[in-house]
Amino acid sequence: MVITDKELFPRGESGGKSVAGVTASGDNEGMIARIWRGWAPQTRADDYQRHYETDVSDHLKAVCGFRGAQLLRRDEGTEVVFTSITWFTDLAAVRGFAGDDYELALVEDAGQAALSRWDERVAHHEVAVQVS
Repeated sequence: MVITDKELFPRGESGGKSVAGVTASGDNEGMIARIWRGWAPQTRADDYQRHYETDVSDHLKAVCGFRGAQLLRRDEGTEVVFTSITWFTDLAAVRGFAGDDYELALVEDAGQAALSRWDERVAHHEVAVQVS
């Protein structure tokens, strides 16, 4: 999957200098990818996806510094694994969404009802190189 400037910066705010579609880390200084996984039984996987498309998306869009999100879906037999990747301008924006203990996973009641298990902690990565 390739993340484009348009996906990361839907309002055209990248301001980064790129050469041949590659943006160096210095131009993305502070851009954070927040990565989390949850598992749902096949019978409730669509419920979780709908929850993410509506409730989770609405909450994210209200956060200053939010730059986009993807929900990845993979069938694994009787379960479906979801990987959520959200993009924020910096850790302050992540805290605006997740609070001071920003590595603690936020799973709303509707999400908990659909999922059988999930990562309790969230991984955060600084964007080093962006290819578009």
